[in-house]
Amino acid sequence: MVTASAPGKVYLFGEHAVVYGEPAVPCAIERRARVTVEERAEGLRVHLDDLTLDGFTIEYSGDATDRPDVNVSESLVEAGVGYINEAVEQARDAADAPDAGFEISVESSIPLGAGIGSSAAVVVGVIKAATAELGVELDAREVAERAYRVEHTVQDGEASRADTFCSAMGGAVRVEGDDCRRIEGVDTLPFVIGYDGGAGDTGALVAGVRQLRSEYDFAADTVEAVGDIVREGERALQAGDLSELGELMDFNHGLLSALGVSSRSLDSMVWAARDAGALGAKLTGAGGNGCVVALDETDATETALSYTPGCENAFRAALDTEGVRIE
Repeated sequence: MVTASAPGKVYLFGEHAVVYGEPAVPCAIERRARVTVEERAEGLRVHLDDLTLDGFTIEYSGDATDRPDVNVSESLVEAGVGYINEAVEQARDAADAPDAGFEISVESSIPLGAGIGSSAAVVVGVIKAATAELGVELDAREVAERAYRVEHTVQDGEASRADTFCSAMGGAVRVEGDDCRRIEGVDTLPFVIGYDGGAGDTGALVAGVRQLRSEYDFAADTVEAVGDIVREGERALQAGDLSELGELMDFNHGLLSALGVSSRSLDSMVWAARDAGALGAKLTGAGGNGCVVALDETDATETALSYTPGCENAFRAALDTEGVRIE
């Protein structure tokens, strides 16, 4: 039996634009998915326990691409199990064990679909734990590559490497197309996260931006402008200039809102954070619903968010400089 854990993430800058080859800077946070894997004779038995849903267990045999027959909504099955199936296939491939069966338990403190990397963390954790259970040791970069293949498949080719690379490597990272690297020298960032209790439809939101970008030149220019913000933001990050980081986060949120991926609840939390004195605040992830991230070294933003209508939870989440690990 092997347990692995992997962190969630927030985007300082670059979500949506990263899909079109622009750079992005996601940062790992100290909220983790923990995956325990034990080899069994055949098939899969998966138990999921996430803070945003009641735990449930499913059991099925055969190819991991089969869909389990379980009395749960299709969207919940997709969110809870779809990524695991593909991650299992990657682990089997890495270990050259195509018929390996597994008992898998997932416990996560990362809200599903909230824009802070739940699926990436689970995928990275499954691959690391399952390969280790089969006696194969993969380094973090190999885990990241295989986890990207999972998301690329499940998301019909729309995924970037950002989420899975960040979860596997930890810390602050820069992703631009296939070029992925850690940003060295970044040890701490004062993140505060607000969560509206909802989940955005990543596929629909990505498709919406794609349609805008294809129809309007100004929307394509907006996507490129997000990339320009990332480049400026990387310099500010390396210089440790939190004030400039916050200002650029505000710009980034405005551009994402213009692309139609914000919402009333996300905007309300962003403005509550800014009014409380946060250096900057923006949505993180696909948008629609989910989370915002703010920079604030004081307690003021967390307190303000906790009293903001539409904010279900507010919490600090320090930068996690460690990526996937065996527990």
